[in-house]
Amino acid sequence: MTVDEGVDISKAGDRGVLKRIIKEGEGTSTPNAGCQVTVHYTGTLLDGTKFDSSKDRNEPFEFNLGKDSVIKAWEIGVATMKKGEVCVLTCAPEYAYGAKGSLPKIPPNSTLQFEIEMIDWTAEDLSPNKNKSILRYIIEQGSGVDSPNDGSVVTVELEGKFDSKVFDTRTVTFTLGEGSEHNVCEGIERALEKFLKDEKSHLTIQPKYAFKSEGNKDLGVPPNAVVEYTVKLVSFEKAKESWSMDGDEKLEQAKIVKEKGTDYFKSSKYQLAIKKYKKVVSLLEDMPDNTSESEEDQSKAKELLISAHLNLALVYLKVTPIHYYEARDHASKALKFDSKNVKGLFRRGQALLGLGEAEGAIKDFQAIVEMEPQNKAAANQVLVCRNTLQKQKQREKQMYANMFDKFAKHDTQVEKQRAKEEVDVIGEKVGEWGKGEGEWTDEQRDRKPTEFEKENPNILLLDKDGQFENM
Repeated sequence: MTVDEGVDISKAGDRGVLKRIIKEGEGTSTPNAGCQVTVHYTGTLLDGTKFDSSKDRNEPFEFNLGKDSVIKAWEIGVATMKKGEVCVLTCAPEYAYGAKGSLPKIPPNSTLQFEIEMIDWTAEDLSPNKNKSILRYIIEQGSGVDSPNDGSVVTVELEGKFDSKVFDTRTVTFTLGEGSEHNVCEGIERALEKFLKDEKSHLTIQPKYAFKSEGNKDLGVPPNAVVEYTVKLVSFEKAKESWSMDGDEKLEQAKIVKEKGTDYFKSSKYQLAIKKYKKVVSLLEDMPDNTSESEEDQSKAKELLISAHLNLALVYLKVTPIHYYEARDHASKALKFDSKNVKGLFRRGQALLGLGEAEGAIKDFQAIVEMEPQNKAAANQVLVCRNTLQKQKQREKQMYANMFDKFAKHDTQVEKQRAKEEVDVIGEKVGEWGKGEGEWTDEQRDRKPTEFEKENPNILLLDKDGQFENM
C-alpha cells in the first residue's frame, strides 16, 4: 500500500475501501446510522473517466446513512467523515456495483474512485410526523436485530439535561408505554422502540414529546422545555406480539391490560388508561368475526370490546379538554355490538350534547327512559336537551328576525333609490315632451287641479291624452 492509495477502512481488512484525506474536517464528530447526510461528490473510473458528479449539477446529494440507499463503500467511508472534510474513496467492485456494474457508464467488475466533500448532517428524526420533535444521534451501536415493543419491560441508563444542566441521572426499569409512571417522557419511549440492545444514543426532544406545557416539578423541568437525554438500553424483555398469540392468550392478555387501565382510570391517570383500553381493542378487534375462533371465545372477545369502548368513551369525557368526538365514536362502536346498551347510549348522548347535537342526544336519552323509566339521570338529560333545543330555536328565530329586518331595510332603501331614479328619468322626459309636438294646449295648461292633486303637488299624472302632467 502506498500513501496515495489511502488507508484501508474496510471492516474485514480486505482493502475493499481505501480512504485518502485531501482536506481535514472540523472537530471530532462523524455521522452514524440514521443521520441524513449532505455531500458533494465526483465519481470516476480508475482510468480517470468521470461517470457522475453532483458538482456538475450544482446539486448536493442527500441520503440517510445506514439505510442501504447507497453502495457499501459509501456506507463505510461517509460514516468516518467530519464536517468540511474532503476525501477520496477507492472502492473495490464488491463494495461498489459488483460483477454486474451499472451500465452504460460503469462496466462490470469496476473499481471506482469517489472524491467526496462532507457538507453537513442532521440527526435521525424519530418523531411520528417527521417534524424533528425526537432526534437521535447514536453514540455506541447496539447489537442484535430486535428492538423493544409496546409492553416490553426495559432497563435503561439515562441522563437528562435542560439548558446544559443535568436534572436526571439514574438506571430505571419500567414497562414500555407506562414510562410516565417513572417520570420517563414519551419521547424516550418512542425512541426506545428503535434501539438495539446495548445501544447508547443522544436524544433531543421537543416539548410535545418531553414534558409539554406542564413541565415536571419533580425533576425541575420548566414548562415547554426542549430536553436532551443520553440513553443506553441495558436490557429488555420483548412483549409477545398479538399476531403470535392464539385466542385464549389474547383474551387473557386483554383482561390483564383492561384491569391496568381501570387502575389508572381510578387514579385519574387518564392518558395511561386510554393507552391500556386501546391495547385491549387492538388485541381483540378481529376476534368477534373470526370464524376460526370458538363461539365462546368470540362472545368473550365481544364482551371485552364493549367494555373497552365504553371505558374509552368515559375517559374521553373526563380528560381536559374533553374529547367529544372520540367519546361519541367509541360509544357508537360499543352500541354496534349491543344497540340497547344503556351506558353506551348515555355516554354517546353526553358526547353529542357536548358537540351541540341536541337532537341526536335526546334520542339516545329517550331510548334509555323507554327501557328504564326509573332512570332519573337519563330523564334529567332529556330535560337538558329540550331546554337546549328551545334555546337554539330562540337564537335561530332571533337570528332570522334580525336577518329579515336587515333585508327589509335594505329593500326599502333600494326601492326609495329606484323610485327617485324613476322620478328623475320621468322628469327629464317631461321636460323633453314639453317642447315641439308635445307642447300642452291652453285647455290643458289652464285646467284646475283636483283635490287629490292639490294634496300631492309633486305627483306625476297622465292627462286624458296619455301625456304626463306635473302638478
